[in-house]
Amino acid sequence: MSVFPKIALRLEVANYLKEGFLNQEVVSALGKEEAERRFEILLNNLSHPPSFTTVRVNTHLASVQHVKNMLFDELQKFNGLSVPILQHPDLQDVLLIPVIGPRKNIKQQQREAIVGAQCGNAVLRGAHVYVPGIVSASKFMKAGDVVSVYSDIKGKCKKGAKEFDGTKVFLGNGISELSRKEIFSGLPELKGIGIRMTEPVYLSPSFDNVLPSYLFLQNLPSTVVTHVLDPQPGERILDLCAAPGGKTTHLAARMRDQGEVIALDKISNKVKKIKQNALLLGLNSIRAFCFDGTKAVKVDMVKDTEGEPPFFPESFDRILLDAPCSGMGQRPNMACSWTLREVTSYQPLQRKLFTVAVKLLKPGGVLVYSTCTITLAENEEQVAWALTTFPCLRLQPQEPQIGGEGMMGAGLSLEQLKQLQRFDPSVVPLQDTDFDSLRDARVEDMIWLANKDCIGFFIAKFVKCKSAQEKDP
Repeated sequence: MSVFPKIALRLEVANYLKEGFLNQEVVSALGKEEAERRFEILLNNLSHPPSFTTVRVNTHLASVQHVKNMLFDELQKFNGLSVPILQHPDLQDVLLIPVIGPRKNIKQQQREAIVGAQCGNAVLRGAHVYVPGIVSASKFMKAGDVVSVYSDIKGKCKKGAKEFDGTKVFLGNGISELSRKEIFSGLPELKGIGIRMTEPVYLSPSFDNVLPSYLFLQNLPSTVVTHVLDPQPGERILDLCAAPGGKTTHLAARMRDQGEVIALDKISNKVKKIKQNALLLGLNSIRAFCFDGTKAVKVDMVKDTEGEPPFFPESFDRILLDAPCSGMGQRPNMACSWTLREVTSYQPLQRKLFTVAVKLLKPGGVLVYSTCTITLAENEEQVAWALTTFPCLRLQPQEPQIGGEGMMGAGLSLEQLKQLQRFDPSVVPLQDTDFDSLRDARVEDMIWLANKDCIGFFIAKFVKCKSAQEKDP
Protein backbone atom coordinates (compact mmCIF):
# COMPACT_ATOMS: atom_id res chain seq x y z
CA MET A 1 0.00 0.00 0.00
CA SER A 2 1.06 3.58 -0.65
CA VAL A 3 2.39 5.52 2.35
CA PHE A 4 4.41 8.17 0.52
CA PRO A 5 3.37 10.67 -2.16
CA LYS A 6 4.27 9.75 -5.75
CA ILE A 7 7.70 10.87 -6.99
CA ALA A 8 7.83 14.67 -7.33
CA LEU A 9 9.15 15.74 -10.76
CA ARG A 10 9.44 19.00 -12.64
CA LEU A 11 6.43 19.37 -14.93
CA GLU A 12 8.62 19.22 -18.07
CA VAL A 13 10.18 15.93 -16.88
CA ALA A 14 6.81 14.41 -15.90
CA ASN A 15 5.42 15.31 -19.35
CA TYR A 16 8.50 13.88 -21.09
CA LEU A 17 8.17 10.57 -19.23
CA LYS A 18 4.42 10.46 -19.85
CA GLU A 19 4.99 11.00 -23.57
CA GLY A 20 7.33 8.00 -23.61
CA PHE A 21 5.01 5.70 -21.65
CA LEU A 22 1.94 6.79 -23.60
CA ASN A 23 3.57 6.60 -27.03
CA GLN A 24 1.46 5.65 -30.05
CA GLU A 25 2.51 1.98 -30.08
CA VAL A 26 1.70 1.52 -26.36
CA VAL A 27 -1.65 3.32 -26.57
CA SER A 28 -2.63 1.27 -29.66
CA ALA A 29 -1.84 -1.96 -27.79
CA LEU A 30 -3.23 -1.15 -24.31
CA GLY A 31 -5.67 1.72 -24.80
CA LYS A 32 -5.08 5.21 -23.40
CA GLU A 33 -6.80 4.60 -20.05
CA GLU A 34 -4.75 1.50 -19.21
CA ALA A 35 -1.49 3.17 -20.35
CA GLU A 36 -2.24 6.17 -18.11
CA ARG A 37 -3.12 3.91 -15.17
CA ARG A 38 0.20 2.03 -15.48
CA PHE A 39 2.14 5.29 -15.70
CA GLU A 40 0.53 6.61 -12.48
CA ILE A 41 1.32 3.32 -10.70
CA LEU A 42 4.93 3.65 -11.87
CA LEU A 43 5.29 7.19 -10.42
CA ASN A 44 3.75 6.00 -7.16
CA ASN A 45 5.89 2.86 -6.86
CA LEU A 46 9.14 4.72 -7.57
CA SER A 47 8.81 6.61 -4.26
CA HIS A 48 8.63 3.34 -2.26
CA PRO A 49 11.38 0.75 -1.66
CA PRO A 50 11.35 -2.70 -3.32
CA SER A 51 9.88 -5.64 -1.36
CA PHE A 52 13.22 -7.41 -0.92
CA THR A 53 16.80 -6.64 -0.01
CA THR A 54 19.14 -8.45 -2.40
CA VAL A 55 22.67 -9.55 -1.53
CA ARG A 56 25.12 -11.36 -3.75
CA VAL A 57 27.35 -14.04 -2.24
CA ASN A 58 31.06 -13.89 -3.08
CA THR A 59 31.28 -17.50 -4.29
CA HIS A 60 35.04 -17.08 -4.77
CA LEU A 61 35.49 -17.34 -0.98
CA ALA A 62 32.64 -19.54 0.25
CA SER A 63 29.60 -21.59 -0.73
CA VAL A 64 26.18 -19.94 -0.87
CA GLN A 65 24.80 -22.24 1.83
CA HIS A 66 27.68 -21.45 4.21
CA VAL A 67 27.19 -17.69 3.75
CA LYS A 68 23.42 -18.06 4.07
CA ASN A 69 23.88 -19.75 7.47
CA MET A 70 26.34 -17.06 8.60
CA LEU A 71 23.97 -14.31 7.47
CA PHE A 72 21.07 -15.84 9.38
CA ASP A 73 23.20 -15.78 12.57
CA GLU A 74 24.30 -12.18 11.90
CA LEU A 75 20.75 -10.93 11.40
CA GLN A 76 19.67 -12.61 14.63
CA LYS A 77 22.62 -11.11 16.50
CA PHE A 78 22.47 -7.51 15.25
CA ASN A 79 18.89 -6.92 14.20
CA GLY A 80 16.97 -9.58 16.13
CA LEU A 81 15.29 -10.14 12.76
CA SER A 82 13.63 -13.48 12.23
CA VAL A 83 12.82 -13.38 8.52
CA PRO A 84 13.42 -16.04 5.87
CA ILE A 85 16.54 -15.82 3.71
CA LEU A 86 15.79 -17.20 0.25
CA GLN A 87 18.27 -18.43 -2.34
CA HIS A 88 17.19 -17.31 -5.81
CA PRO A 89 16.49 -20.39 -7.98
CA ASP A 90 17.73 -18.79 -11.24
CA LEU A 91 20.53 -16.68 -9.74
CA GLN A 92 22.22 -19.20 -7.49
CA ASP A 93 24.62 -16.69 -5.93
CA VAL A 94 21.83 -14.30 -4.87
CA LEU A 95 20.05 -14.21 -1.49
CA LEU A 96 16.75 -12.40 -0.90
CA ILE A 97 15.58 -10.95 2.43
CA PRO A 98 11.95 -9.74 2.65
CA VAL A 99 11.36 -6.13 3.74
CA ILE A 100 8.76 -5.67 6.51
CA GLY A 101 6.51 -2.68 5.97
CA PRO A 102 5.07 -0.19 5.75
CA ARG A 103 4.63 -0.19 9.53
CA LYS A 104 1.83 2.21 10.34
CA ASN A 105 1.57 2.36 14.15
CA ILE A 106 4.88 4.04 14.92
CA LYS A 107 4.38 6.92 17.35
CA GLN A 108 5.97 10.15 16.16
CA GLN A 109 8.20 11.85 18.75
CA GLN A 110 8.45 15.46 19.88
CA ARG A 111 12.12 15.66 18.98
CA GLU A 112 12.87 15.56 15.27
CA ALA A 113 15.79 15.20 12.90
CA ILE A 114 15.55 16.13 9.23
CA VAL A 115 17.79 14.28 6.77
CA GLY A 116 18.61 14.94 3.12
CA ALA A 117 16.61 13.06 0.47
CA GLN A 118 19.52 10.75 -0.45
CA CYS A 119 20.08 9.81 3.19
CA GLY A 120 16.31 9.28 3.55
CA ASN A 121 16.29 6.87 0.60
CA ALA A 122 19.08 4.86 2.22
CA VAL A 123 17.16 4.71 5.54
CA LEU A 124 14.16 3.24 3.71
CA ARG A 125 16.45 0.43 2.52
CA GLY A 126 17.82 -0.43 5.95
CA ALA A 127 20.60 2.09 6.66
CA HIS A 128 21.13 4.02 9.88
CA VAL A 129 21.46 7.81 9.69
CA TYR A 130 25.05 8.98 9.28
CA VAL A 131 26.09 12.42 10.56
CA PRO A 132 26.72 14.01 7.11
CA GLY A 133 23.11 13.22 6.14
CA ILE A 134 21.54 15.17 9.03
CA VAL A 135 20.32 18.60 7.93
CA SER A 136 18.39 19.75 11.00
CA ALA A 137 17.73 18.65 14.57
CA SER A 138 15.47 19.84 17.39
CA LYS A 139 16.86 22.53 19.68
CA PHE A 140 17.47 20.41 22.80
CA MET A 141 18.28 17.05 21.17
CA LYS A 142 20.84 15.11 23.23
CA ALA A 143 22.63 11.79 22.81
CA GLY A 144 20.31 8.94 23.83
CA ASP A 145 17.10 10.76 22.86
CA VAL A 146 14.43 8.94 20.88
CA VAL A 147 13.87 11.09 17.79
CA SER A 148 11.58 10.96 14.77
CA VAL A 149 13.45 11.07 11.46
CA TYR A 150 12.02 12.86 8.42
CA SER A 151 13.24 13.21 4.84
CA ASP A 152 13.48 16.69 3.31
CA ILE A 153 12.42 15.42 -0.11
CA LYS A 154 12.53 18.81 -1.82
CA GLY A 155 15.85 19.97 -0.34
CA LYS A 156 14.40 23.11 1.26
CA CYS A 157 15.64 22.72 4.85
CA LYS A 158 18.59 24.92 5.90
CA LYS A 159 21.60 23.11 7.39
CA GLY A 160 21.56 23.47 11.16
CA ALA A 161 17.92 24.60 11.42
CA LYS A 162 16.20 23.97 14.77
CA GLU A 163 12.81 23.32 13.19
CA PHE A 164 11.42 22.79 9.70
CA ASP A 165 7.83 23.23 8.51
CA GLY A 166 8.35 22.42 4.82
CA THR A 167 7.49 19.17 2.98
CA LYS A 168 8.88 16.29 5.02
CA VAL A 169 8.19 12.55 5.00
CA PHE A 170 8.27 10.41 8.16
CA LEU A 171 10.82 7.56 7.95
CA GLY A 172 10.62 6.18 11.50
CA ASN A 173 12.21 6.62 14.92
CA GLY A 174 15.75 6.15 16.13
CA ILE A 175 18.09 6.88 19.02
CA SER A 176 20.46 9.79 18.64
CA GLU A 177 24.12 8.86 19.16
CA LEU A 178 25.12 12.53 19.48
CA SER A 179 23.69 15.82 20.71
CA ARG A 180 22.53 18.54 18.32
CA LYS A 181 25.58 20.59 19.37
CA GLU A 182 27.98 17.76 18.47
CA ILE A 183 26.28 17.06 15.12
CA PHE A 184 26.60 20.69 13.98
CA SER A 185 29.98 21.39 15.61
CA GLY A 186 31.56 21.66 12.16
CA LEU A 187 34.11 18.92 12.86
CA PRO A 188 34.85 17.26 9.49
CA GLU A 189 35.85 13.96 11.12
CA LEU A 190 32.26 13.34 12.33
CA LYS A 191 31.20 10.78 9.74
CA GLY A 192 29.81 7.86 11.77
CA ILE A 193 26.27 6.97 12.78
CA GLY A 194 24.32 9.98 14.07
CA ILE A 195 20.97 8.25 14.65
CA ARG A 196 20.55 4.50 15.06
CA MET A 197 17.19 3.56 13.53
CA THR A 198 15.11 1.43 15.94
CA GLU A 199 11.59 1.74 14.46
CA PRO A 200 11.83 2.35 10.70
CA VAL A 201 8.66 2.56 8.58
CA TYR A 202 10.27 -0.14 6.38
CA LEU A 203 12.21 -2.70 8.40
CA SER A 204 15.18 -4.01 6.45
CA PRO A 205 18.52 -5.30 7.77
CA SER A 206 21.42 -2.88 7.92
CA PHE A 207 24.38 -4.39 6.08
CA ASP A 208 26.89 -1.96 7.52
CA ASN A 209 29.98 -4.13 8.04
CA VAL A 210 28.01 -7.40 7.92
CA LEU A 211 30.20 -10.17 6.39
CA PRO A 212 31.95 -7.63 4.10
CA SER A 213 34.19 -10.22 2.40
CA TYR A 214 31.32 -12.57 1.68
CA LEU A 215 28.41 -10.33 0.71
CA PHE A 216 27.82 -7.50 -1.73
CA LEU A 217 24.62 -5.46 -1.49
CA GLN A 218 23.14 -5.16 -5.00
CA ASN A 219 19.76 -4.61 -6.61
CA LEU A 220 18.37 -7.79 -8.13
CA PRO A 221 18.50 -6.66 -11.82
CA SER A 222 22.16 -5.64 -11.35
CA THR A 223 22.99 -9.24 -10.46
CA VAL A 224 21.10 -10.51 -13.53
CA VAL A 225 23.44 -8.53 -15.84
CA THR A 226 26.51 -10.64 -15.07
CA HIS A 227 24.59 -13.90 -15.54
CA VAL A 228 23.38 -12.63 -18.94
CA LEU A 229 26.93 -11.69 -20.02
CA ASP A 230 28.03 -15.18 -18.84
CA PRO A 231 31.82 -14.63 -18.60
CA GLN A 232 33.95 -17.78 -18.81
CA PRO A 233 37.22 -18.63 -17.00
CA GLY A 234 40.27 -17.49 -18.98
CA GLU A 235 38.46 -14.82 -21.00
CA ARG A 236 39.34 -11.14 -21.26
CA ILE A 237 36.39 -9.03 -20.12
CA LEU A 238 35.88 -5.25 -20.15
CA ASP A 239 33.60 -3.41 -17.72
CA LEU A 240 33.53 -0.05 -19.50
CA CYS A 241 31.83 2.06 -16.77
CA ALA A 242 32.63 0.02 -13.70
CA ALA A 243 32.21 2.02 -10.46
CA PRO A 244 31.57 1.12 -7.69
CA GLY A 245 32.57 -2.39 -8.76
CA GLY A 246 29.56 -4.56 -7.91
CA LYS A 247 29.30 -5.98 -11.41
CA THR A 248 33.10 -6.01 -11.87
CA THR A 249 33.59 -8.23 -8.81
CA HIS A 250 30.62 -10.38 -9.84
CA LEU A 251 32.22 -10.95 -13.27
CA ALA A 252 35.51 -12.02 -11.66
CA ALA A 253 33.75 -14.36 -9.19
CA ARG A 254 31.70 -15.98 -11.99
CA MET A 255 34.99 -16.62 -13.86
CA ARG A 256 36.40 -18.26 -10.71
CA ASP A 257 38.96 -15.43 -10.71
CA GLN A 258 40.59 -16.97 -13.83
CA GLY A 259 41.20 -14.64 -16.76
CA GLU A 260 41.24 -10.85 -16.80
CA VAL A 261 38.56 -8.31 -15.92
CA ILE A 262 39.47 -4.75 -16.93
CA ALA A 263 37.45 -2.08 -15.13
CA LEU A 264 37.39 1.54 -16.30
CA ASP A 265 35.99 4.68 -14.68
CA LYS A 266 37.03 8.27 -15.21
CA ILE A 267 36.70 9.37 -11.55
CA SER A 268 39.75 8.43 -9.47
CA ASN A 269 37.92 8.03 -6.13
CA LYS A 270 35.54 5.57 -7.76
CA VAL A 271 38.44 3.57 -9.20
CA LYS A 272 39.95 3.44 -5.71
CA LYS A 273 36.63 1.99 -4.50
CA ILE A 274 36.70 -0.71 -7.20
CA LYS A 275 40.23 -1.70 -6.12
CA GLN A 276 39.17 -1.76 -2.44
CA ASN A 277 36.19 -4.00 -3.24
CA ALA A 278 38.35 -6.38 -5.29
CA LEU A 279 40.83 -6.62 -2.40
CA LEU A 280 38.08 -7.11 0.20
CA LEU A 281 36.49 -9.91 -1.84
CA GLY A 282 39.86 -11.58 -2.50
CA LEU A 283 39.72 -11.23 -6.30
CA ASN A 284 43.03 -10.97 -8.18
CA SER A 285 41.87 -11.00 -11.82
CA ILE A 286 40.59 -7.40 -11.72
CA ARG A 287 42.65 -4.49 -13.09
CA ALA A 288 41.03 -1.10 -12.56
CA PHE A 289 42.09 2.07 -14.38
CA CYS A 290 41.10 5.71 -14.11
CA PHE A 291 40.29 6.32 -17.76
CA ASP A 292 37.59 7.89 -19.91
CA GLY A 293 35.72 5.03 -21.59
CA THR A 294 34.93 7.15 -24.68
CA LYS A 295 38.69 7.19 -25.45
CA ALA A 296 39.38 3.51 -24.74
CA VAL A 297 40.16 2.50 -28.36
CA LYS A 298 43.83 2.74 -29.31
CA VAL A 299 44.41 5.09 -32.24
CA ASP A 300 48.20 4.75 -32.40
CA MET A 301 48.71 1.07 -33.34
CA VAL A 302 52.49 1.23 -32.93
CA LYS A 303 52.74 2.29 -29.31
CA ASP A 304 52.12 -0.61 -26.91
CA THR A 305 50.55 0.38 -23.58
CA GLU A 306 51.16 -3.08 -22.02
CA GLY A 307 47.59 -3.99 -21.21
CA GLU A 308 46.63 -0.53 -20.03
CA PRO A 309 44.05 1.68 -21.77
CA PRO A 310 43.62 2.62 -24.55
CA PHE A 311 43.21 -0.88 -26.01
CA PHE A 312 43.64 -2.47 -29.43
CA PRO A 313 40.40 -2.91 -31.41
CA GLU A 314 38.73 -6.32 -31.15
CA SER A 315 40.72 -7.37 -28.08
CA PHE A 316 37.93 -8.38 -25.62
CA ASP A 317 35.84 -11.56 -25.50
CA ARG A 318 32.93 -9.94 -23.70
CA ILE A 319 32.07 -6.35 -22.77
CA LEU A 320 29.67 -4.95 -20.22
CA LEU A 321 28.42 -1.42 -20.83
CA ASP A 322 26.42 -0.53 -17.72
CA ALA A 323 25.99 2.96 -19.07
CA PRO A 324 25.81 6.28 -17.19
CA CYS A 325 22.10 7.14 -17.25
CA SER A 326 19.38 9.35 -15.80
CA GLY A 327 18.86 6.81 -12.99
CA MET A 328 15.09 7.27 -13.14
CA GLY A 329 14.52 3.63 -12.15
CA GLN A 330 16.13 3.91 -8.72
CA ARG A 331 13.90 3.18 -5.71
CA PRO A 332 12.93 4.67 -3.39
CA ASN A 333 13.07 8.13 -4.95
CA MET A 334 10.51 10.63 -3.69
CA ALA A 335 11.72 13.66 -5.62
CA CYS A 336 13.89 14.36 -8.64
CA SER A 337 14.89 18.00 -9.11
CA TRP A 338 16.55 17.43 -12.49
CA THR A 339 15.65 19.56 -15.49
CA LEU A 340 14.54 18.00 -18.77
CA ARG A 341 17.92 18.95 -20.23
CA GLU A 342 19.69 16.90 -17.52
CA VAL A 343 17.39 13.88 -17.88
CA THR A 344 17.84 13.81 -21.68
CA SER A 345 21.60 14.51 -21.67
CA TYR A 346 22.73 10.87 -21.46
CA GLN A 347 21.72 9.47 -24.85
CA PRO A 348 24.70 10.97 -26.80
CA LEU A 349 27.23 9.79 -24.18
CA GLN A 350 25.72 6.29 -24.16
CA ARG A 351 26.09 6.16 -27.96
CA LYS A 352 29.75 7.23 -27.79
CA LEU A 353 30.48 4.51 -25.24
CA PHE A 354 28.50 1.93 -27.21
CA THR A 355 30.51 2.73 -30.37
CA VAL A 356 33.75 2.19 -28.40
CA ALA A 357 32.43 -1.11 -27.04
CA VAL A 358 31.61 -2.41 -30.54
CA LYS A 359 35.12 -1.50 -31.76
CA LEU A 360 36.80 -3.24 -28.81
CA LEU A 361 34.74 -6.45 -29.06
CA LYS A 362 36.14 -9.48 -30.87
CA PRO A 363 34.07 -11.03 -33.69
CA GLY A 364 31.84 -13.63 -32.03
CA GLY A 365 32.06 -11.66 -28.77
CA VAL A 366 29.16 -10.68 -26.53
CA LEU A 367 28.15 -7.13 -25.56
CA VAL A 368 25.63 -6.44 -22.80
CA TYR A 369 24.14 -2.95 -22.49
CA SER A 370 22.29 -2.02 -19.28
CA THR A 371 20.86 1.01 -17.48
CA CYS A 372 19.04 1.68 -14.21
CA THR A 373 16.53 3.98 -15.88
CA ILE A 374 13.01 3.68 -17.32
CA THR A 375 13.16 6.09 -20.29
CA LEU A 376 12.50 4.83 -23.80
CA ALA A 377 15.30 7.07 -25.18
CA GLU A 378 18.04 5.43 -23.06
CA ASN A 379 16.79 1.87 -23.50
CA GLU A 380 14.77 0.54 -26.45
CA GLU A 381 15.63 3.54 -28.66
CA GLN A 382 19.33 2.81 -28.08
CA VAL A 383 18.81 -0.81 -29.15
CA ALA A 384 17.03 0.31 -32.35
CA TRP A 385 19.86 2.79 -33.06
CA ALA A 386 22.55 0.15 -32.41
CA LEU A 387 20.99 -2.42 -34.75
CA THR A 388 20.76 0.19 -37.53
CA THR A 389 24.23 1.69 -36.94
CA PHE A 390 26.16 -1.58 -36.52
CA PRO A 391 25.04 -4.25 -39.04
CA CYS A 392 27.58 -6.60 -37.41
CA LEU A 393 25.43 -6.79 -34.23
CA ARG A 394 22.66 -9.30 -33.61
CA LEU A 395 20.25 -9.10 -30.68
CA GLN A 396 20.36 -12.25 -28.54
CA PRO A 397 17.89 -13.98 -26.21
CA GLN A 398 18.89 -13.66 -22.54
CA GLU A 399 19.42 -16.30 -19.91
CA PRO A 400 18.04 -16.03 -17.27
CA GLN A 401 14.97 -14.06 -18.42
CA ILE A 402 13.61 -12.59 -15.18
CA GLY A 403 12.40 -9.13 -16.22
CA GLY A 404 9.56 -8.41 -18.63
CA GLU A 405 9.97 -7.78 -22.36
CA GLY A 406 10.99 -4.41 -23.80
CA MET A 407 8.57 -1.49 -24.14
CA MET A 408 6.94 -0.65 -27.44
CA GLY A 409 7.60 2.73 -29.04
CA ALA A 410 11.08 2.49 -30.59
CA GLY A 411 10.02 0.61 -33.73
CA LEU A 412 11.43 -2.77 -32.62
CA SER A 413 9.57 -5.94 -33.63
CA LEU A 414 7.69 -8.03 -31.05
CA GLU A 415 10.36 -10.71 -31.49
CA GLN A 416 13.09 -8.19 -30.68
CA LEU A 417 11.18 -6.85 -27.65
CA LYS A 418 11.00 -10.41 -26.27
CA GLN A 419 14.80 -10.61 -26.38
CA LEU A 420 15.15 -7.59 -24.07
CA GLN A 421 14.67 -7.42 -20.31
CA ARG A 422 12.85 -4.42 -18.83
CA PHE A 423 12.30 -4.44 -15.07
CA ASP A 424 9.21 -2.26 -14.66
CA PRO A 425 8.24 -1.22 -11.09
CA SER A 426 4.61 -0.70 -12.16
CA VAL A 427 3.85 -4.38 -12.87
CA VAL A 428 2.85 -5.21 -9.26
CA PRO A 429 0.93 -3.18 -6.67
CA LEU A 430 2.82 -1.97 -3.58
CA GLN A 431 3.06 -4.66 -0.93
CA ASP A 432 2.02 -4.60 2.71
CA THR A 433 4.30 -7.15 4.38
CA ASP A 434 4.23 -8.09 8.07
CA PHE A 435 5.61 -11.06 10.01
CA ASP A 436 2.25 -12.88 9.85
CA SER A 437 1.96 -12.63 6.06
CA LEU A 438 5.54 -13.90 5.74
CA ARG A 439 4.75 -16.98 7.83
CA ASP A 440 1.92 -17.90 5.46
CA ALA A 441 3.72 -17.02 2.20
CA ARG A 442 4.86 -19.69 -0.27
CA VAL A 443 8.50 -19.55 -1.36
CA GLU A 444 7.53 -19.51 -5.08
CA ASP A 445 5.26 -16.51 -4.52
CA MET A 446 8.02 -14.62 -2.68
CA ILE A 447 10.53 -15.30 -5.49
CA TRP A 448 7.98 -14.13 -8.07
CA LEU A 449 7.45 -10.92 -6.10
CA ALA A 450 11.20 -10.29 -5.72
CA ASN A 451 11.58 -10.61 -9.52
CA LYS A 452 8.81 -8.08 -10.15
CA ASP A 453 8.97 -5.57 -7.30
CA CYS A 454 12.48 -4.19 -7.81
CA ILE A 455 14.13 -1.10 -9.26
CA GLY A 456 13.52 0.02 -12.84
CA PHE A 457 16.24 -1.50 -15.04
CA PHE A 458 17.00 -2.50 -18.63
CA ILE A 459 19.23 -5.15 -20.25
CA ALA A 460 20.04 -5.86 -23.92
CA LYS A 461 22.44 -8.56 -25.17
CA PHE A 462 24.21 -8.48 -28.55
CA VAL A 463 26.64 -10.74 -30.37
CA LYS A 464 29.13 -9.37 -32.91
CA CYS A 465 28.90 -11.43 -36.09
CA LYS A 466 31.87 -10.12 -38.06
CA SER A 467 34.67 -7.61 -37.77
CA ALA A 468 33.47 -4.00 -37.64
CA GLN A 469 36.66 -3.09 -39.52
CA GLU A 470 35.64 -5.18 -42.55
CA LYS A 471 33.80 -3.17 -45.18
CA ASP A 472 30.91 -4.77 -47.05
CA PRO A 473 31.67 -5.03 -50.79
